[in-house]
Amino acid sequence: MEWNRKEAGFVGLGLMGAPMAANLLSAGWAVTAWNRSPAALEHSAALGGARVAGVEELRDTPVIIFMLPDLSYIEDAAAGLLAAWTETPPAAGTAVVVMSSVSPAAVQAFGARVARASGGNAVVVDAPVSGGTQGAVDGTLAIMAGASDEDFERLRPLFGAMGSTVRRLGPLGAGSLAKACNQLIVGTTTAALAEAAELAERSGLDVAALYEVLAGGLAGSRVLDNVGPRIAAKNYQPTGPAKFMHKDLSFVLESAAAVNSAVPMAAAGVELYAALLRQGLGDQDLAVVRQAISNLSDNTADKTK
Repeated sequence: MEWNRKEAGFVGLGLMGAPMAANLLSAGWAVTAWNRSPAALEHSAALGGARVAGVEELRDTPVIIFMLPDLSYIEDAAAGLLAAWTETPPAAGTAVVVMSSVSPAAVQAFGARVARASGGNAVVVDAPVSGGTQGAVDGTLAIMAGASDEDFERLRPLFGAMGSTVRRLGPLGAGSLAKACNQLIVGTTTAALAEAAELAERSGLDVAALYEVLAGGLAGSRVLDNVGPRIAAKNYQPTGPAKFMHKDLSFVLESAAAVNSAVPMAAAGVELYAALLRQGLGDQDLAVVRQAISNLSDNTADKTK
């Protein structure tokens, strides 16, 4: 189906979703928005041009974007929509775009359910993003898509309004696998930076000075540039809750098991972020993994006394 109108539904207006929807509005898309908490709409001046409606009211929208914490939230939010489509199928070519970080296997199963409910008229595309809240605000997200060539090309203008690096990685599920790989690198690199910060500070080094030197060498990275200042300053004000990293690294383990691939770094990361959750730090910024490591260090020291 070739769309003759730039119209999209957007479900999930959190730290990432709200600026993404705002960028669609700025690019000339008519956006119909829904959020579990009405406060997100009420407090976002940038979304003043969005129409507010229930998810079921998106049934005739050609593109429906979901940006919720996990697939279980998406399935709950979409239940009424799928029920409506079972009664009256949508127009052929309707696209349900999952931009959250979800399980590659689970999103494929969700795609099959959507196809059945819609009589084959709706397709699921997974297109998770990377770039954090600043990338969402600036419209410079990296978007990794799992879709057919045809569906990807139809959605390219939509993705281009929210991201500057847009790639098709393969069929449905490929985007989520790419995001899992992304999170493997981000999660373990952040943990390594936090570990280095704790080791350095406990040994009498200045962490900010250490990071400045590291940034000029082979250890330099965008993770260091973006997360490093928060780790050094122990600034854990959330730009993205740390609790989601445990979920995302679990998807790495799930995907690796399916193809018999060893992922020792991901396994270690899952254990570390599980400890972070047990310490009650999950709602703080990803940089709080430094505090989690500090707590583990203190616990180890206590046991040796």
